[in-house]
Amino acid sequence: MAQRQPPTRVAGIGAQAVGHASLRRANLALVLRHLRDEGSCSRSDIADATGLHRATVSSLMAELLDRGLAREVGIEHVGAVGRPRRAVALDGSHVGILGTEINVDYVAVYGTDLGGRVLVERRVGFDAMGMGPDRSLKELGRVAKDAIDDLSRAGASPAGIGVAVPGLVDVARGAVAFAPNLGWRDLPLADLLRAEIGDVRAPVMVDNDANLAALAEYTGGVAAGTADMVYLTGEVGVGGGIIVGGRLLRGADGFSGEVGHLPVDPTGIRCGCGRTGCWETKVGLAALVRAATPELAYELDTAPTPDPEERVAEISLGLAAGDPRMLAAVAEVGRWLGLGGSILVNLFNPRVIVLGGYFAKLAERLIPPAQAELERLVIAGPAARCRFLASGLGFGAASRGAASMVVDQVINDPTAIGSAPLAVTPTDLAGS
Repeated sequence: MAQRQPPTRVAGIGAQAVGHASLRRANLALVLRHLRDEGSCSRSDIADATGLHRATVSSLMAELLDRGLAREVGIEHVGAVGRPRRAVALDGSHVGILGTEINVDYVAVYGTDLGGRVLVERRVGFDAMGMGPDRSLKELGRVAKDAIDDLSRAGASPAGIGVAVPGLVDVARGAVAFAPNLGWRDLPLADLLRAEIGDVRAPVMVDNDANLAALAEYTGGVAAGTADMVYLTGEVGVGGGIIVGGRLLRGADGFSGEVGHLPVDPTGIRCGCGRTGCWETKVGLAALVRAATPELAYELDTAPTPDPEERVAEISLGLAAGDPRMLAAVAEVGRWLGLGGSILVNLFNPRVIVLGGYFAKLAERLIPPAQAELERLVIAGPAARCRFLASGLGFGAASRGAASMVVDQVINDPTAIGSAPLAVTPTDLAGS
């Protein structure tokens, strides 16, 4: 049922009007969210499900139709003599959604319309670690503008751009506080990308890559709907997105999930963050390449080429051929994966740990030693009931999550899309 709050009591008529507008916006979001989640339905079905008056739903639906966010889809016949109902559904085919990711060695984009029709999806190899923030922002802007052109050709104008970054992000400012593997500090990424893109009038939102990938997994991945889960990125670095009780855990300052920098080996090698023995120095892609193919090894402060999927493909071929060095290297990474995973299970008690990126590509070999080590080290033992699962979203999970962030923004404020709002009526204010 819609949660309606009374308008703020401030002197003057304007404050009450603002309260009315806020209430209508909330009810528009409620109806649009129902259409997204439930598919086509009648206005009376929406009224029954949301608790809003039927007249209110009719008024709200008229505005959503006018904004192009909903469409009529036919007549429903209820019962033998029931009155026919006109069904409606989410539309938004003209509303473009763009998710992007910039990581150590690639830039990715994932573009859809509001209804989920995929319009563009690509990943471009790029040495962001070596190129520095200025050239990296130019490349991200170039790839984003190409994707926006693809959306436009499909008839969708971008309503927002989400950006996933491997590091600590001040979400409210759209700024990267610290991205150790990129060498970025205090970078106002949203502002810089807006300037780089130029004349596209769309808000830019930034968040941590693992957080966004976790949201993508929670909403549509292998563990969709699991209320307590951890997602692990498997890139050059390792990050974590933590879902607790169905909500993303951000922490006091929004910096939670930097699990790759758990100190697990005080005698280990230096990490890109400047510390010694971080978990990602044991399980990141650089660690695996160093052990499995030493002739192709690179350190965390140098630029890894080629594309990570190409490196993983080489290792997969070696595993299939029974190469003993590669088999031993993957098993060792699996054991360290289980050790770090046990720390997360002891802290958060998740039901699943979803492995993304290269972890997912090599899951068949990684999960058995990881699961065995986790079960050996978890304090609660079998009672914890946590298992590793391989993501099916591949290296595109973070850009999909960035797109989901934009979708949520549109759903939460439909008034940002389309034509001018319809007049607020007394029935709208009555709500339910």
